[in-house]
Amino acid sequence: MSYTLIVGTKDWSSWSLRPYLALAATGQPFEEIVIRLRETDASATQNAIRKFSPAGRVPVLRIETGGKTVTVWDSLAICETLAERHPEAGLWPDDWAARANARALSAEMHSGFPDLRDQLTMDIARQLPMPALRPKTEEQVARVLASWDAALAEKGAGGGFLFGRFSIADCMYAPVVSRFTTYGVQTSNAVQDYMARIWALPAMQAWRKAAQKEIDDGVA
Repeated sequence: MSYTLIVGTKDWSSWSLRPYLALAATGQPFEEIVIRLRETDASATQNAIRKFSPAGRVPVLRIETGGKTVTVWDSLAICETLAERHPEAGLWPDDWAARANARALSAEMHSGFPDLRDQLTMDIARQLPMPALRPKTEEQVARVLASWDAALAEKGAGGGFLFGRFSIADCMYAPVVSRFTTYGVQTSNAVQDYMARIWALPAMQAWRKAAQKEIDDGVA
């Protein structure tokens, strides 16, 4: 069995970061293919992605097992697949109620916060000035911060992450940690500590280092 994770330019691709962190948390070795996003010729990017993804988007996980290749696209679907294949990694909380809450919070991130995404884009290796936020963006930032404070207060004592130990919920919100760091969003002390723990993850640091190299090489 082997894994290959196809991701986009690391400075920008928030969706790719999520399953990268989940895969790193399993401890399994994997190959990585990085596709350059925002090419001048958009069709070049699309053609590169479609070699791996029927949906035409990154990330994509290719699993080689038992003589067959299984292709999984979509960040949350990849994370769910990894949780199923590697229960020893504990990517969801053990308690069913906490697990339900973690899934709900992850799905909210997966499908929501369009204004936050639009105005506070991921630029993980840079520091940028805070733009004038639209009311909807302010509401969505406040919602994220409130949900983090609530989860940390209820479950975070067991490890300092949203549901105690590191989980898919943390993978889903790690790019938001990046955004809030890039733009200097003000947070509570508990959230500051949480963001520092996410930022210090070896996989997060490896991703950021690669993103900085993209900038240095003129790729991002």
